[in-house]
Amino acid sequence: MGLYLCLFEDDEDIDGVEVGTYGDFDAFRSFITDSLESGKPGSRFPTLILHSDCDGEWSVQEAVRLADELALAREEMRRLPPVPFASEWQGKIARSNGLTPRNALESFIDVDGECLMERLTALAEHAIAADLPISFQ
Repeated sequence: MGLYLCLFEDDEDIDGVEVGTYGDFDAFRSFITDSLESGKPGSRFPTLILHSDCDGEWSVQEAVRLADELALAREEMRRLPPVPFASEWQGKIARSNGLTPRNALESFIDVDGECLMERLTALAEHAIAADLPISFQ
């Protein structure tokens, strides 16, 4: 089962990120916890790390905090060495698109082979601009 983070307006899906499996999202958040929070979940990135990935949503106010957290994490991940992809499917997509991660930031991709952190940042910014929550589907 996959995790889809999206914006709905008038019951229409207007933007979204297909993260991959829940396990992929967990691997992403575990990396951040282990590498950027010294193993203390939510100590630096509580909006990203502590929110359950089972249904629910990030409110617009949480999206503001999320965007700030993602910006900081993105810069720090850019300075860390690459790590293995969390899933076999990510490796296949990366190979088919000619992607070779140069750092940890590029080691986490969505189902389209795009940088997951960049996609999440864009979704959070769209949520803020549109005044819409980010739904977990």
